[in-house]
Amino acid sequence: MRDPYKILGVKRDAEAGEIKAAWRNLAKTAHPDHNMGDPTATERFAEIGRAYETLKDPQKRSRYDQVARMAEAKGQTAEQTIIQQRQAAREAAERARVARANAERVMEELARANARKAAAAAASGQQAGTGEAPEDMVERIFGVKAGRAQQDQAASEMSAQQAEKQREPNAAAMEEQRAEEEQLATGTASVGARSPFRILGSIVRRFTGSVPDKAPEKTPEVAAEATVTLDDMLKGRWITVPLSDGREARFQATTDIGNGQVLHLKGQGLKLQGMLRGDVAVTVHLSTDARFTLNGHDVRTTLPVTIENAVLGCETTVEGLSGPVKLTVPAWSGSDQIIRVHGEGLPDGNGGNGDLVVELRLMLWEKPDDKITDLMRSMREGLFL
Repeated sequence: MRDPYKILGVKRDAEAGEIKAAWRNLAKTAHPDHNMGDPTATERFAEIGRAYETLKDPQKRSRYDQVARMAEAKGQTAEQTIIQQRQAAREAAERARVARANAERVMEELARANARKAAAAAASGQQAGTGEAPEDMVERIFGVKAGRAQQDQAASEMSAQQAEKQREPNAAAMEEQRAEEEQLATGTASVGARSPFRILGSIVRRFTGSVPDKAPEKTPEVAAEATVTLDDMLKGRWITVPLSDGREARFQATTDIGNGQVLHLKGQGLKLQGMLRGDVAVTVHLSTDARFTLNGHDVRTTLPVTIENAVLGCETTVEGLSGPVKLTVPAWSGSDQIIRVHGEGLPDGNGGNGDLVVELRLMLWEKPDDKITDLMRSMREGLFL
């Protein structure tokens, strides 16, 4: 699909109302019923509809914007980037199919080798050793002959590292093993950095207890934004954040999230070849609420009060986060006066709650009252009856 912003003739920072108005105007002029002699009217009308469907949905719009930014950085169009992503996905699926078949062969051979070692150890009364090196086993299965010098060096390093592992587990090395196996399963292994020969060997090392030399680097953290409403925070909803690769990161909205706060979502970011999956830095924007505004853990609202209730005082109720809250308006209360109801705000994370802050708004009656009008005129002019 072509650029939806260009199709609707709006800017990239256009508001939802502006996008909707542009779609309505274009849909009216391009409707096939109004262009009976134009054979392209139907296609143009459908294209306008697809563009509006993309931009009216915040998630679809954000996903398209991220793809467009990636395409601009590469000097391509968004359509080219999407096509390349789909082609890469198809190629990765085929590589994964071949990799799974190869991995199954290695696992079957490893099981047979372990069975032979166990039988030999039982017969000799000795404990089964590591025996054949992982790289030798892969070479024997697949007939790989290149790189023997590198394999011999890796075998010697593996022996020293195995002795070290018996003293203390190497968590970073095990993480690299899991990353290499994930590369094998997804077909995204980098041949230059780690050859398929060594990746297959890593599967065998998992079962023989050997560990690789060092852990791979982590993909850089990516930035994203998310809008959270007060209702999301109160109900603890899960918020989805679209990423540039088509995936989505998720986090739970809690009452201790502040406007502009940056949340770091571990292991939910992008995955690059030869690297561990990175993190996502999500900047949170709190959506305004028609009833309340937030000030830390305090919740602020307004209460309209008539003149007689402001002068004489009254008992009333005000809408709180969890329902009506009883409130006492003192006599001679003025407009903008603050009444604080303790414990009716947001949870503070320490077992307590903030306050409900009620701001009074002095209101007149819907219709003028002659007696009140005469009284106010007398007070202003200094005439007391």
